Amino acid sequence: EVKMDAPHLPEHSAEKRVRIVGSELVENYTVYIIEVNVGDHRWTVKHRYSDFHDLHEKLTVEKKIDKHLLPPKKIIGKNSKSLVEKRQKELEVYLQTLLSRFPASTPKVLSNFLLFHLYEINGIAAALAEELFHKGEQLLAAGEVFLLRPLQLYAVSQQLKLAKPTCTNGDARADLGHILDFTCRLKYLKIPGMKAMVGTSNIEEQSLPFDLSIFKSLLQIEISDCDVGQIKDLPSLKPTLATLSIHLSASSMKEILVPEASEFAQWEPEGVDTDCPVTAIIPTWKMLTTLDMSRNFIRCIDDSVKLIPAVEFLDLSYNELSLVENLQHLYNLVHLDLSFNKLTVLEGVHTKLGNIKTLNLSGNQLETLSGLSKHYSLVNLDLSSNRLTQLDEIKHIGTLPCLEKLSLADNPMCIIPDYRTKVLAQFCDRASEVCLDGTTTTEKELDTVEVLKAIQKAKEAKDRMANNEKKWKPWTASLSNLFLPPSLLSYTTINQEFTNQLFAQISLSNKEESTPKPCKTPSLEGTDQGSPQSGDGYFEMTLDDTNEIMGCSSSSTIQEKVTDDVKKESTIVNVKLVVWSLCISVGEGLSQRPSCLVATDCSLVVFHTRSEEPVSNLEELTENLEIDLIVPYTNIETFQFDIPEVCVSLNVKSNSTRWFFFSDAQSLKEMHSCIVPYVDQANEQVLNSPNTQLFIRQFLNSWDFEESAGSVKGGYLIHFLNLDSSTSDKNVANNPQFPKNSVPSDVLSQISLFESDQDQTSNPMILFLTSRYLCILKVDFVALASRDPAEARRMQSCSKVTHIPLSFTLLDPKQCCSCRAVSNSRLFYDEHVIELMVGHECLTVVFALPQDKFMFLREFTQLRSSLREIKTIALQRTKKGHLKVHSCPAPEVPRPHLTLSLLYPAKSLIQQLMEDNQCPSHLSLSSSLLLISSLKGDQLVHFFHNNVAEMENEELKYILWTSVLFYRSPDVETTACVLLSTKAIYFILDDTASSLTNQSNFLISFCFTLKLKDLQSINVGLFDQYFRVMGPSADHIISCLTRDSYSTHRFLQQLMMVLTLLEKVPSPEPSELDFYSQFGNKSTGKMVNYELVHSSKVKFIYPSEEEIGDLTFIVAERKTPQVPSHSFNILLYVLVFQVHIVPGQTAQNQTVLQPKTLILTSTDVFLLDEDHISYPLPEFAKEPPQRDKYRLTDAWRIRDLDRVLMGYQTYPQALTLVFDDVPGPDLLCHLTMDHFADGDGKGDRTQGFGGAEGEVQWCIFVPGADSRERLISLLARQWETLCSRELPVELTG
Repeated sequence: EVKMDAPHLPEHSAEKRVRIVGSELVENYTVYIIEVNVGDHRWTVKHRYSDFHDLHEKLTVEKKIDKHLLPPKKIIGKNSKSLVEKRQKELEVYLQTLLSRFPASTPKVLSNFLLFHLYEINGIAAALAEELFHKGEQLLAAGEVFLLRPLQLYAVSQQLKLAKPTCTNGDARADLGHILDFTCRLKYLKIPGMKAMVGTSNIEEQSLPFDLSIFKSLLQIEISDCDVGQIKDLPSLKPTLATLSIHLSASSMKEILVPEASEFAQWEPEGVDTDCPVTAIIPTWKMLTTLDMSRNFIRCIDDSVKLIPAVEFLDLSYNELSLVENLQHLYNLVHLDLSFNKLTVLEGVHTKLGNIKTLNLSGNQLETLSGLSKHYSLVNLDLSSNRLTQLDEIKHIGTLPCLEKLSLADNPMCIIPDYRTKVLAQFCDRASEVCLDGTTTTEKELDTVEVLKAIQKAKEAKDRMANNEKKWKPWTASLSNLFLPPSLLSYTTINQEFTNQLFAQISLSNKEESTPKPCKTPSLEGTDQGSPQSGDGYFEMTLDDTNEIMGCSSSSTIQEKVTDDVKKESTIVNVKLVVWSLCISVGEGLSQRPSCLVATDCSLVVFHTRSEEPVSNLEELTENLEIDLIVPYTNIETFQFDIPEVCVSLNVKSNSTRWFFFSDAQSLKEMHSCIVPYVDQANEQVLNSPNTQLFIRQFLNSWDFEESAGSVKGGYLIHFLNLDSSTSDKNVANNPQFPKNSVPSDVLSQISLFESDQDQTSNPMILFLTSRYLCILKVDFVALASRDPAEARRMQSCSKVTHIPLSFTLLDPKQCCSCRAVSNSRLFYDEHVIELMVGHECLTVVFALPQDKFMFLREFTQLRSSLREIKTIALQRTKKGHLKVHSCPAPEVPRPHLTLSLLYPAKSLIQQLMEDNQCPSHLSLSSSLLLISSLKGDQLVHFFHNNVAEMENEELKYILWTSVLFYRSPDVETTACVLLSTKAIYFILDDTASSLTNQSNFLISFCFTLKLKDLQSINVGLFDQYFRVMGPSADHIISCLTRDSYSTHRFLQQLMMVLTLLEKVPSPEPSELDFYSQFGNKSTGKMVNYELVHSSKVKFIYPSEEEIGDLTFIVAERKTPQVPSHSFNILLYVLVFQVHIVPGQTAQNQTVLQPKTLILTSTDVFLLDEDHISYPLPEFAKEPPQRDKYRLTDAWRIRDLDRVLMGYQTYPQALTLVFDDVPGPDLLCHLTMDHFADGDGKGDRTQGFGGAEGEVQWCIFVPGADSRERLISLLARQWETLCSRELPVELTG
């Protein structure tokens, strides 16, 4: 700092010199050119003689200067050369005399005459102080940006360094304190520098240092055209500064954000733990949220950004950046502008930018967009003026879920014909949501996009078929290698004859080969399973009735003595354990076959069967058994679980082949514990994941596993079966023993189970169940075999898990009728095959073991019924469109246990359910709900048990058709069929998307289950117009808007009856709070609502007087005080629909029903918008909802009612109230017309139909018949009271 300030000596000690260097003639007078020098600064001033005269007059008055000091005036010859030269010298002497007369402080008039207020620090400071004395307070109050030049700041900085009073010339208005007071409170500052000299001087502003520490409250500062070296104490603004803008001043970010870095080599931001040696801890810019460093000379984004963690808006446009880096430190960044830099490529930019929403990359040199493919938070993206030529690049951003605005203007791709529609087509279903190049997508463009998408899908399907034809060669061999015939499962360790035969074969082999060595694994009889060409993106295969995926045994050690003829030999070889398994061997290729693992005293033996037909007896089995491998225990390198309880791997010393054995958990554990003691412990690897829980955990995200912990089920070995016409093996395709289905060929690719062409078609997969997901583990055994068994994460790197949500997975309802009539096939199907529906797609799963299928079914049903979320249900319909209901459930699907009385309920109950299954006409129904509403008699009960019921001995008691609101989505009112059973409440929801599916045999609908044991309370609405059920969480809060007191009453009555049947077991521990303290210990000291606590502990909460009071208050505050209080009484509260007419293109207009609450008092009628779901507030609510419970939208006096129209003209059974448009003196007096002018035509003064001038029509539809009659009668009664005549009622057509 000392070096910087050395040339700028304090100017009060600098000599002030003045001389007149010349003159010039301007028009008819002479102007003298005065040169002023103060220290190193020099400038020129031009004045005519009259200016000198005026100056002298003021000085003689103010400072008592001698009158004769100024040369006298001349009238004649004043412009003559001799006179001008003489006067020039005299005036120079005059000015020098004045300066010598006032050495300390120059008088203000002389200072202004010599332009000290523009170029000399004392004059500049005094002028600024005087300006702020007059205007400072107004400027601060206005909160506007204040402009200070670097020269002015330099003058103030220099003045503060001088040891002199703040007011030297005696004028209190010029006191330096005015400046300091102003700068301490200033919030918005702009400092515009300049490259050239200041005015007529030799002063270079860029060489003048200025100090910013005098600013104590700055929120925003903008500096331009300054040199970084002259800006002093910028970090002193850290405590308050929110916006920093620097232009044309910096060559790096560090010299602005961390000027201290020039002094300290190693520095770290405050609050960061580091092990490196640090020479300085730098405080961060805690308040800075906006940093604009556009139009500078920055070449890189350096690590100084660590100091600005709170920045949300960062502008680095018009710089020289070639790389995006270090921005991962800005966790709060939302908007980033990198336009007009030198960026050529973006790699993994989502890892460096966090969750930014707006990204401007225009004016760069980008040719590819691959780096943006995972930037899922982007909403606005500007890519204009780059070098994008290929439309395929848009695919990288076409999957971004939040993108709304995209700019691609001035790219080479813009000249492609139909560029807009081709770009929009890349966004698939989101094309209508994307605004391209500032232009909203038109309907015509969307139609073109749909056509392009259809063409693209057809092309992809054609390519896929072509690829299948190329890759799928006819399978010449049987697929028996993939399955273990069930007949083999009986030949286990306890089968004496079988173990004797095994012993004989092993002994014979030992005699033939003196040294035990692994036998060469023969090829699988021409089956091309090991070649990559046999694998495609899908698993397609065929089965015959002899084939099983895998078999295994429950084994035990030999308990009985062997026969005498082998007693002698048994000392050599003793068969300890036999396990049947499916073996995958990976050597030169990959082969797969059923195997028999035999553990003896000294070696492990692996057999396989040669026969492709099922063996019927022991003799056939013995003839077909062949030894694959005999390996002494000392030669085993590793024998370990690769997948806990599912798969064990064998690695033999000096052999490159690796074997993987699949069997049931018990058999594998016995074999493992039998062999491991003999294996060299140094080579035996410790299993990383001792159980299935920990094994699956490494494939799950932490948030997925939170709810799955402790509940991972299964480890089932499966194949996906996909039979379609593209299978080229005619024998396989036409084999009647295999059930065919209509699974689309690309199902598995859609759930991304197969992605690589190198996948082996015959590879099995492992199926796990967690509390929320179906997890399918796909292992690359070739890659796994090549890894070191000791490697910690080898399984994780060679496998992939696909998660399918359980809520969208259900057992295919059609599977009970989709198999062939062949008995063998039916048996195989029943034991091994399950068809699942994932969304609208079908998956056929073939299980390795028969018991696996039933274990899976039991666990799947149990886990799915315990899900606390919306689940899918499937409805099968016949060709006529009616729901197809089977009289009994499919035998292989484990349905909840049903007694005869539940399967065949009483006729009175069926009759009652049929009467309840009447959907109100105003509810719009999707295809699935339409089918349910058409069910009659027994069909209803069977539909409930087959498709909906989830618990044991559950009986359907009541059906309610209503609109529902969920607490999580309070703005979406949807139709639901509510089924009340003895165990739960089921909400079958409206799903319009289900009608769009191509699966014409099925409709997918959604069902939400609230078990009665989870039910906590019921809030009943005013006048029984609606009710709200509350469960344990926010997902379990649902309002049912019946809009009919009878339906509400019936449902609550049935619910109380059902709850009475429930046996609530009391808690074993005494409750800490008794009944009275629970409900009496309120902060208000009184009951909040009238609560009825049912014997099942469910609370029925009815509206209190306070709630009626709140409503009365809202009505009353819209009136003037002089209205009598009795008119505030609410006579009727009813939920209605306001009918709005939308002019249609057809002859008939379309009507839209808008939900409203109608309130009738003795003098007025009101329409309100009401929040039916948020109030009363649940206990877990942290803050009140966004909107009030009641919001008044319209109101009229009953006396202004002209007539009532009834009939079918606008909407069936609607009432049209016609009011005279004469604003009343006492109603809504303080509301402006704007209150009614927004939204849904509320401001239309002739709503409805046929409204004459000066009339307002309310078209109201009241769903409940009793409420409708009550409204008419009360309205007529009040109208007659007020107007002393009968209410005119007209009938329309």
